[in-house]
Amino acid sequence: MTEDLLNDSYVVTLSCPDRPGIVHAVAGALLLAGCNITDSQQYGSQATGTFFMRVEATTTASQAELHSSLDPVAKAFEMQLTLNPAGRRVRTLLMASKSAHCLNDLLFLQRSGTLPIEIPAIVSNHRDLAGLAEFYGIPFHHIPVTPETKADAEDALRGIMAENDVELTVLARYMQVLSDSLCTELTGKAINIHHSFLPSFKGAKPYHQAHARGVKLIGATAHYVTAALDEGPIIEQEVIRVDHRRTAEQFVQMGRDVEGRTLAQAVQWHAEHRVLLDGNRTVVFN
Repeated sequence: MTEDLLNDSYVVTLSCPDRPGIVHAVAGALLLAGCNITDSQQYGSQATGTFFMRVEATTTASQAELHSSLDPVAKAFEMQLTLNPAGRRVRTLLMASKSAHCLNDLLFLQRSGTLPIEIPAIVSNHRDLAGLAEFYGIPFHHIPVTPETKADAEDALRGIMAENDVELTVLARYMQVLSDSLCTELTGKAINIHHSFLPSFKGAKPYHQAHARGVKLIGATAHYVTAALDEGPIIEQEVIRVDHRRTAEQFVQMGRDVEGRTLAQAVQWHAEHRVLLDGNRTVVFN
């Protein structure tokens, strides 16, 4: 598919207070702009009274013309509305520490064309993954972090984000806690991965702790980053069954596989504009 064809297809996502007439108004505005709706999903949250919608449409109209048609509807219904060309690659900064599995999965999937993201840079607080970044031809930035240098390190990170027009940040096993202020700046724009044992198995070697307790399920959770550590809105989770025959080392390997898959799925859904925030929860149109 050529770039010109991709630019003829758009994704509209919106949220607003729920009331009658929203779908009709949005469809009418798209029709006015000469759009053909190819996919539409919607959800009304009874918990928050919020309506969510994701629409894919094709048109010969420009993005500016689509905005002109949709803006009056957005104002009338007090919508938070976004309009993006379908298939546009989201500029994504990857961050990792020493473990390579999640980072490598994302790099491979992006290179193979599975993930609609563009990776302008990789940031790490260690040098261990510099070779992996070099293999994929991605600029690698080493920003060491200590309690004394944390503020300066985050300022350097902000500079890299600004310089590279970063739209999404992915913590692919980045083992540093971001400051509350940076988490706030990245609300809805940063994804983290962790093993699903939290908070039951905190601290070092969670898979070993789980093995010692004889758990029967292990898994991973991908979520948006918030100041509340590992408690952000959940995008995707996966679990797999294990039993007494598995060793702790096998738990670790199986857990890494699940982490990689779960994080990649969350990144893909975000990049395809399928995830909308509903307070502390997410609405995922998949």
